[in-house]
This record gives sequence, C-alpha cells and structure tokens, in this order.
Amino acid sequence: MLWLKKAYHRLLEGLRGIFDIGAFGIIVDEQRRVLLCHRRDVDLWNLPGGGVEKGETPLQAVVREVKEETGFDVVVRWLAGIYVNAGRRKIAFSFVCKVSGGKKKTSDESDAVKYFAFEHIPRYTYPYHVARIKDVLDKPGRIHLKLEHGPSPKKLLKQGKL
Repeated sequence: MLWLKKAYHRLLEGLRGIFDIGAFGIIVDEQRRVLLCHRRDVDLWNLPGGGVEKGETPLQAVVREVKEETGFDVVVRWLAGIYVNAGRRKIAFSFVCKVSGGKKKTSDESDAVKYFAFEHIPRYTYPYHVARIKDVLDKPGRIHLKLEHGPSPKKLLKQGKL
C-alpha cells in the first residue's frame, strides 16, 4: 500500500502544477443545517475550507482549514465530491465532516460562523458551495464528480448577479 500512497502524492503534486487545489468541509447538524463562514475580505458566505498546502493531502487540509476558520475540530466521514473548474484551473475536494470538539470562533478569515437550513442559506453564498451542499443533502453517501464553470463568485458579486 506504500506504493499507492506515493502515487497519490505524486498525482496531487502533478495536479498542483496545473490547478489550484482546495478542500472544503460540509458539516451538517442534527437539524440538517449546514455550517457556513462569512468571509472578512468580501461579503460572501462559504463552506469552511481553503487551499491545500504543499505536502498536504486534501483530507489533512480540510481538517486544518475547518479548525482555522471555525474553531471546530472535525473528523472526516467521507469524500463527498471532487469538483473541477478547468476554466478557472481549480479542483475542489468536498468532505462531509462531523464536529468532534473545539469551540465555535471567528478568525482573521471569517467574521461569522453560523448554521443555516438549506432553504435559508444567505443569498450572498458561493453558488458552487450551495450546489455542493445540495449534492450532499439530496444524495448522502455518494461521491459526486462534477465539472463546474462560470465566473468567480467575487465577479458575480461585483456585477450584481449574486
């Protein structure tokens, strides 16, 4: 199995040269509400997560990013999806996570952390993230492999389309 682990890391490093790789946590509570963070740099809500650092796997990155942005410790339950936006050169790994400890807090990246019922997700939420949440709520336990396209959420916000 060591060969498989090495191959996986080589694949990630090869992708990193072409794509920005991100990892995001989908955390759903007992009332089927999803945890979102409000960004400090722009008026948008998003799933907790961010860039995968060199030498880090997406699974390690999502645990680190969720802790940094929300204060919560999480365990990854399953890989929910891999989303590729070739035009923007981005690959995002989404993981369903469960809170295992920590305490909710804001950070230098997020100024609010809050659970929302799907039908009450704020209008100013990354559309890609809303679609990923819907994938998990509609078909839990599945791994979704999808192509994403279109302008960045920041561009949509500037154009008044979000």
